[in-house]
Amino acid sequence: MDGLRWLLLLSGLLVVAGVYFYSRRERAKEEEQESSPERLEPALGDESLAPPADAESAGATDDEDAEDAVAEQKIVTVRLVARDKGTFRGDQLVLSLRGIGMRHGKFGIFHRYEGTDEDDVVFSVASLAEPGTFNLPNIKEQRIPGISMFMVLPGPMGGAESFDLMMTAARALSQALHAELLDESGSTLSIQRERYLREEIIQYEHGISVA
Repeated sequence: MDGLRWLLLLSGLLVVAGVYFYSRRERAKEEEQESSPERLEPALGDESLAPPADAESAGATDDEDAEDAVAEQKIVTVRLVARDKGTFRGDQLVLSLRGIGMRHGKFGIFHRYEGTDEDDVVFSVASLAEPGTFNLPNIKEQRIPGISMFMVLPGPMGGAESFDLMMTAARALSQALHAELLDESGSTLSIQRERYLREEIIQYEHGISVA
């Protein structure tokens, strides 16, 4: 693997991890705000407002549950890079993304939604150029070496179905942009590797269903 592949691999991992954990943090904040009761100012000597003795342990349990939920999730990633160590024109790339039904949304990246609910993300696309976002007002001046397409499971539809949709979109983009399709390690995505990723998803969902 040459130096460019290593650079793209590291950049892609950082981009996907950053977007993923940021989205998780923001969603956790939203859920906490929605579920929190209205704050009451305690009155002097009002023991009914004192926290229960096991509040600390309950809080620890909630944190553990949240960590378990994150651990049960799975991220599947593929990449498209410009051939011959080139770059994509930013405006051409955005047009191609919109042409396969993707929309610019949360975190400054593109998403494929299931229906009209923007919380139902099937898969997403981030730029391999840091910080991974697409700055649309200046997109014509941007030169982008590649993109990372990723899906987070469980999602709004079956994992294998979501993966098939993402791969169909990846192939369409590859043809439109004359790009090279790579796996998560930066190697050319072979048919065998694609089948293996799909089988991993099926096994993952089977594990979730029997847990």
